[in-house]
Amino acid sequence: MLKQPRKIAIVGGLVAVGMVLSGCTQVRGHQGYVADAVLITSVAPGIDNRQSVEASLGRPTFTGQFDDNIWYYVSRETRQLAFNSPRPRDQQVLRVQFDAAGNVISADRTGLELVANISPDGDKTPTLGRERGFFEELFGNIGAVGAPGAQGPSNDRTRP
Repeated sequence: MLKQPRKIAIVGGLVAVGMVLSGCTQVRGHQGYVADAVLITSVAPGIDNRQSVEASLGRPTFTGQFDDNIWYYVSRETRQLAFNSPRPRDQQVLRVQFDAAGNVISADRTGLELVANISPDGDKTPTLGRERGFFEELFGNIGAVGAPGAQGPSNDRTRP
């Protein structure tokens, strides 16, 4: 009789351990364009135009902000462990530049080496200059208004 509750406890413990460990698995993700190496290398300056690039690669991820003649195809692989923020594992950016007639001028590829790591500095924005305390902020302007040499309001009464 004692064996049945013991088996249930062991099975329940194993299920609980399995659920806890499954929360620590690595999650892989993909963002953006699904890059195909053969299609990306097939874009050639002087040969392709807008229509052929769109037919082979599809619509771009985004176009240039100041110039519609630049198309970007962005592909990023990420990994995430448990509840941490996702981190990039691999990234490819294909930049295709067109001339005014719509022909490809250049096709450049970059990778993860150009990704910048930005680390915010808490909840405050660092600024240059003097740091003032509470009382300096509160009483700092006393005496500054109407001080000698300071520009005050005009005493010209001829204006309405």
